Amino acid sequence: MGYSFFAGPFLFSFFIAAAIGAVLILFGKKNIFSSDRTSDRHIHRQGISRFGGAALILAFVVTIFLDKRLVMTLPLAGVLTASGAILVFGIIDDIKQLSWKTQLFFQVAIVSFVYFLGVRLDYLSNPFGGIFALDSSIGYLVGFVIAIVWVVLLINSMNWVDGVDGISAGIAFISGVTIFLLSLRPEVNQPPIGIIVAAFLGGLAAFFLLNFNPAKILAGTSGSMFMGFILAVLAIFSGAKIATTLLVLTIPVIDALWVIGERLKAKKSIFSADSRHLHHKLLKLGWSQKKICILYCAITTLIAFISLNTKDFSKAVVFFLLCVFMLGILFAVSKKADKLEKIQTNAE
Repeated sequence: MGYSFFAGPFLFSFFIAAAIGAVLILFGKKNIFSSDRTSDRHIHRQGISRFGGAALILAFVVTIFLDKRLVMTLPLAGVLTASGAILVFGIIDDIKQLSWKTQLFFQVAIVSFVYFLGVRLDYLSNPFGGIFALDSSIGYLVGFVIAIVWVVLLINSMNWVDGVDGISAGIAFISGVTIFLLSLRPEVNQPPIGIIVAAFLGGLAAFFLLNFNPAKILAGTSGSMFMGFILAVLAIFSGAKIATTLLVLTIPVIDALWVIGERLKAKKSIFSADSRHLHHKLLKLGWSQKKICILYCAITTLIAFISLNTKDFSKAVVFFLLCVFMLGILFAVSKKADKLEKIQTNAE
């Protein structure tokens, strides 16, 4: 089965996302469907549309619905329903800025919803060989807890990394391509997953072109949350490829955990909006948004290549080494950015 088999859903999703995105950009210029929401996390000008997630989600959902090669199973219907809920919730958050408690409750709720509809972990790969079966009553509970942690972690990691033009869409696209290639391997052989991923990638490609610096439209809460949610679900759908997906998403995941640690150290809520992320530090050091986006995408591409050519144990070793590398980079960049900020403050 060649890649042309998946060209249809990719192109269909691409053009739908591009068309909806163009409309949103037009309305945004006229201050219709735009948001003036600001916080320490946001660096974009006021008036630009933050509802780009609508283009992503609608393109994905419509493409999946219209593809006659897919059987509308209960798990897939659950994912599409959850995607619609993310769209509505995200738009409300971009307008009213909901509390972190409300956001966390919603995230756990959608994970629970799709899990009980069949998007569940039946096993986990053992890095040393074999699997950990999760088909017993206790295993089912363990799988449910892992699923909540996994999906919530990816949702927030993608949400928080969405602070510089193009980064979230670029990383999500590379991660999606990795899952797509995995789904087509002979030992996996999951054409339906390939179709679903192609629909996701088409919308992402169109959005990335509109979101690359200087951004004409932003993903908003719905877009970034949708990216994290779909990547997390696809990792489960494609045979518990959590290790591979986690490896490819090393940058946003480690950055998120680093920031959580810094916020706890400062005795602040882990969900408080601030400029502690790596991309914020690089901006303080004078890096352009384009340079930061290209760096993130280049490193993610390299990690994706490694993940596609390593086994389970090797993935664990590579992930550990990448964590050490990322923590070293975060420490060095944070120290340099803080020093520069103090110099600027004293000069004033």
